[in-house]
Amino acid sequence: MSGFAFAIPGALDLPTGGYAYDRRVIAECRRAGHAVTHLALPGGFPFPSSAELHRSAQMLAAVPDGQPVLIDGLAMGALPADLLRGLRHPIAALVHHPLALEAGLGEGQRAALHISERRALALASAVIATSPATARLLAQDYGVAPDRLTVARPGTDPAPRARGTFSHETFSRGTGRPVRLLSVGAVIPRKAHGVLVDALARLAMRDWTCHIVGATDRDAIETHAVQARIAAHGLGGRITLTGSIPPDALAGQFDAADIFVSASLFEGYGMGLSEALARGLPIVASRAGAIPDTVPAAAGLLVPPGDTEGLAGALGALLDAPERRRQMAESAWSHAQALPRWPQTAAIILATLQNISGREPSRQETSR
Repeated sequence: MSGFAFAIPGALDLPTGGYAYDRRVIAECRRAGHAVTHLALPGGFPFPSSAELHRSAQMLAAVPDGQPVLIDGLAMGALPADLLRGLRHPIAALVHHPLALEAGLGEGQRAALHISERRALALASAVIATSPATARLLAQDYGVAPDRLTVARPGTDPAPRARGTFSHETFSRGTGRPVRLLSVGAVIPRKAHGVLVDALARLAMRDWTCHIVGATDRDAIETHAVQARIAAHGLGGRITLTGSIPPDALAGQFDAADIFVSASLFEGYGMGLSEALARGLPIVASRAGAIPDTVPAAAGLLVPPGDTEGLAGALGALLDAPERRRQMAESAWSHAQALPRWPQTAAIILATLQNISGREPSRQETSR
């Protein structure tokens, strides 16, 4: 395999976990000596216009015959089956999480995306999932045969331990500042930051602050709703929506944190969670999607998604028990030492593309 094309919709520098994954895969594959052609598909996916679909078809058709094409799931699941059948390349799909499981969709949109993605995945020579949980979901609900499934979990870079108030250096002497909570994720319905705000309102008598780090321009309605909840609870001085921030500033947020929290309704893996583990942070999160696979029991407390009372209870339990936080922090740090690194992730993807390279495309839509 001399190289491959990686088709990704929209701007590659978007500050989301999925795009961060794609950026690192491209960088690691190139670092390993492989030619990667980035196909910047139009940004309207997963609801592309006719013009955007036409442009996408032109770009995909321009890839040299026989060269494998890796298509990010944000586009793959919305590409028409006829378009995919007409391509003269082995196709691999990279699925971060199924499109129909995004929160905030209407039932008609959800059903249409499920059908579209199922049909599209049936035409891929290989399907790469970013977690075992997502792979199981694709096999059970999308009819992807196990012999076409590969798991390539996100890599995690080695990182220094967070230096929050309960870190191993400062735990015994303390700092006198409030316990600092950190949540990372764009302000969109699936991340359920409003649930987190409501849970924190139940803990207003405890001493804490919370920074929610993530884009606030992805969904204006959701951002306004979260801001309104913060104001209604009188928590404007304690909860900060930072918006998107550069990597060095994000590293600073992790370093200053004491507890990582995620109220997300679904995660295909949860790169913010693995980053928290790499920093040695105890975690409170929802028991949704791949989160139970990503967060070991000794390092996290998991509650049902959307359960405000349960989330408040778990956070309160850690706020009231610094020794328990310290023990969970030690478990997180220990677990992080065995997390995969990005070169391993890229190697899995390269091996999958090598396996389908040169294979004659034979695409027949299977079960619907």
